[in-house]
Amino acid sequence: MAKVEPNFETSAAAPAFDPAALERGRLLFAAPCTFIAGVVDANGFPHLTQGEVAFAGRSNVGKSSLINALTGQKALARTSRTPGRTQQINFFDLGERLTLADLPGYGYAKASKTEIAKWTELARLYLKGRAVLRRTCLLIDGRHGLKSTDLDLMKILDESAVVYQVILTKVDQVRAGDLEKILQKTADTLRKHPAAHADIRLTSSEKGIGIPELRAELAELGAA
Repeated sequence: MAKVEPNFETSAAAPAFDPAALERGRLLFAAPCTFIAGVVDANGFPHLTQGEVAFAGRSNVGKSSLINALTGQKALARTSRTPGRTQQINFFDLGERLTLADLPGYGYAKASKTEIAKWTELARLYLKGRAVLRRTCLLIDGRHGLKSTDLDLMKILDESAVVYQVILTKVDQVRAGDLEKILQKTADTLRKHPAAHADIRLTSSEKGIGIPELRAELAELGAA
């Protein structure tokens, strides 16, 4: 496969950040990041005042891996090759400036239908009623693009007026030409969704692609 470099550019890619913005992102994510709580019921959502960023996506799309890559910690968020490992919403405090929320994966998971329905409802309640939520990072596997389950979540976010930004993951595993097509198709779809952020970020947690840029993007929310 053709290697996708960190400065990979396509017609639909998000714009780059200047060095000062990248440094602000680096400094924010160099701050201590600590686990706050793992929540399995809406009554357990922590009462916080600082801004919050949620990470949502299909099972095994790489949410936990991305959080670990952003924070530079190998085991802050638990990762697994088994879809559906994250069965609660995990909250992390980033330098008392930003809260990160790792949501249960949706779609295929090695769990009972009852358990999957419970996780899905928990995530729905969180996304529709979290006042401090400034953005949801919607992780999409760069090898496959948007699926019907992603579109279902986008509908909920649109209806709730929750701003969400698509983050393509695992782009190092995609040929450049194929990635261009997936990126353009994703961008075309997002134009039809009122709550969707226009910029799409390309990332690889394993190779570090796009991590400095996403840190800079989220640092702007932490400074708001």
